[in-house]
This record gives sequence, C-alpha cells and structure tokens, in this order.
Amino acid sequence: MRIYLSVDMEGITGLVDADDVQPGGRDYERGRRMMAQDVNAAVRGAVASGATDILVNDAHGPMRNLLPEDLDPAARLIRGKPKQMGMLEGLTPEHDAMVCVGYHSRAGALGVLSHSFMGHEIEDMWLDGRPVGEIGLAHATAAAIGVPLVVLTGDDRACAETAEWDAAVTTVPVKYARGRFAAELRPAEEARTAIEEAVAAALRAPRPALAPPADPATLTVRWQSASVAALLPGIPGVTSTDSRTVQAQGTLPSLYRQFYIWMRVAASLTNQPPYC
Repeated sequence: MRIYLSVDMEGITGLVDADDVQPGGRDYERGRRMMAQDVNAAVRGAVASGATDILVNDAHGPMRNLLPEDLDPAARLIRGKPKQMGMLEGLTPEHDAMVCVGYHSRAGALGVLSHSFMGHEIEDMWLDGRPVGEIGLAHATAAAIGVPLVVLTGDDRACAETAEWDAAVTTVPVKYARGRFAAELRPAEEARTAIEEAVAAALRAPRPALAPPADPATLTVRWQSASVAALLPGIPGVTSTDSRTVQAQGTLPSLYRQFYIWMRVAASLTNQPPYC
C-alpha cells in the first residue's frame, strides 16, 4: 500500500502564531520539531495499517521545514521549492490514499492562522462557484488524480471545513480555535496518539468510490491587489471578472498546477507578510 502525506504547518499541534511557523520567528525551531512529531505519528499509523511506501511532501511556506533527520525512516521526503504541484508534489495515481497533516481553514474563516495559500494576498477563492481554500482544492485535485483524502489533521475549524467537502474523511482536531492567533491546545501526546490511531484505522477501512470532480472545473480567485488581477489575464485562458478577480477553466490537476503560476506572478508584485 502506497500512502502520500501532504504536510502544512499552521494546523500542527501546539502552534498558534506566525512566530511558530515562519523561518526566523522566535519559536520556529520549536515549531518545526512539533511538525515532525505530528508527521511521524501519521507515518506510524500508516505503517501499522500495512503501508509499504510512504511519501511525505513538505508543503508549508519555504517547504524546507522538516529536517530529514527528524523524519521517521519509514518515510521518504520531498523538500524545497519551487515545485510544479506545490502542496501536492509527488502525488500520483499509484498512491492508494492521501493524508493531510497540519492543515488550516480558508481565508476569512476564524480558524488558527487561517488563509488561502498567500496570507492576505488572496481574499477569496471559489471552485465551481463554491468557496474553497487549501483543503477543498487539495481534496478535489487528489480526487481528479484518483487518490482519496482519508485523514486530515488541524484545528477544529479546518476539520469542520473538511467535513463540508467530504464527510467520509476522518478528521483529527489537535486544537480548538479561540481566534486567529489563539487556541485551546490538546495535550501533545494525546493529539499524536489520536493522529496515529486515526490514520491506522482509516487506511484499514473500506473507502467509498471517489466522486469525479467537474470537468472542466472553474477556479476563481479574488486578490487583495488589483495589480495582480490586471497582469494574470496575460496567461492564456485567464480572464478578469472585475478589477481584483480572475478565473480560468481547466481540467484538474492541470488547473491546480496553473494556479501555482498565478501565485508566482502575485509574489513578484507584492511583498506582504502572510499573517497581517
């Protein structure tokens, strides 16, 4: 059994602030150790379920957060950027299931460190007219590739957002949002035991058939900056719907890959810290 782990950082056990998750932050080094421990709990669960191949993709920020020496040797690691598929780099139809560790809720939600991909640069996103963030877009793209999302860990708001997309996904809340930068924390050992047990159980359980996503899909993004929206229609297939909103149609996962080009354009025009 081949298992794929996409690992973000904002939804990791114990982390609540930008200083916990940004390189150079006063608690970042502690944060990356906490990240590794949540990942290793998921890896142990996958091994217990019979996984023989486990691929971990460091999907947060610079994508160099996980130290290889801190990772359980049962797993392989994709580290660094840029990556064509970003948070889903390395996911293929040969994988039997995907696990998302440390995910967070979308922009505008009152979840811990909530945002959609680029801090406040992206105000809103929609997939086929439905509000979407990193969770929904990952779920839909993985489904298009043919891989089910079976477990997601994060704060309670991320878990609720996941359930709205697919109630069949097992969710593990490791903290409970009290605000965007505050949470009631689950004890670390308890949270990691819950992650390990949930992954093991979900991978052993029969999985429902995947519902195919719309083809073509329509991705719409409203940016904080009109400058970004003004430039993106230079990419074939991208159109403006107003001064700060663009959209494109395409087949997932190609549309997901193109979205990463949009973000490269946006990053070249802006220099905003992500959690303002």
